[in-house]
Amino acid sequence: MQLGRIKSATGTDFGIRGENGEPWKRIADLGMDISRTGEVISRWDEISDAYIRSDRGGELDVELLSPVVAPGKILAIGLNYMDHIRETNSHVPEQPVVFAKYSSSLNDPTGSILVDPHLTEQLDYEAELAVVIGTSARRLTQENALDAVFGYAVANDVSARDQQRRDSQLSRSKGMDTFCPIGPWITLADRVGDPQDLRISCSVNGEVRQDSSTDQMLFTVVDLLVHLSAGMTLEPGDVILTGTPHGVGTGRKPPEFLKDGDLVRCEVEGLGQLENRVKTDPSSCPPETVVRQVV
Repeated sequence: MQLGRIKSATGTDFGIRGENGEPWKRIADLGMDISRTGEVISRWDEISDAYIRSDRGGELDVELLSPVVAPGKILAIGLNYMDHIRETNSHVPEQPVVFAKYSSSLNDPTGSILVDPHLTEQLDYEAELAVVIGTSARRLTQENALDAVFGYAVANDVSARDQQRRDSQLSRSKGMDTFCPIGPWITLADRVGDPQDLRISCSVNGEVRQDSSTDQMLFTVVDLLVHLSAGMTLEPGDVILTGTPHGVGTGRKPPEFLKDGDLVRCEVEGLGQLENRVKTDPSSCPPETVVRQVV
């Protein structure tokens, strides 16, 4: 099954469907009014039972929005593919590199990635496998970690590389508005199987830039769940972005960054794809408001 968030002439709501190509059934049409992804997940047994008992009529002509709404946490992992570590001349981490993206950075599967030229001149893409948590979990083990996963989606960890180098942390440069396209829906974990055996790719204007497999992760999904849950409780609707493979713009020779009008397509095998166009932010900061350095 798949969980999406859909918009059509009849309104906006979470939707459920069995497979690709089937019509979306609005959760509201199943008699439930839910506004947050975490609540949908917490009530999933009730929702899926109602869906199975319902007629399968629904809506085909819909716009897909971000299936992640109001997550408690968006945790992201840096330097988790060896080829990406090499292309960026980085040291191999001894444990996962963890940073946060913010809920205000969430973007729709076809939403515009807004770039403010006064804030960054080095906008970059990072195709990633996103893990969506399905149950409250702390101190998971290698044996039970995957039991905490509700499903998987495609994400793009958009990054401002010049700000990333300028700061002593990653969250601001990767947490700006629109910098986390995700979707196009959440595919339930039991429909995915092994999360370490999925092809992952990214293209810019039709040119393939990233083409790899999740089997190249330095720290597996299980490793990440165990590591993260050791010190914090993972809650339904929380999201983990698991890192990106080689081929990012900053690693190319010479570097190639995104510009206004570029179309970025990220895809993970069996999970769908994102298509986001880069646009100059119409509300760009006046140059004099941007702090360049402390004198």
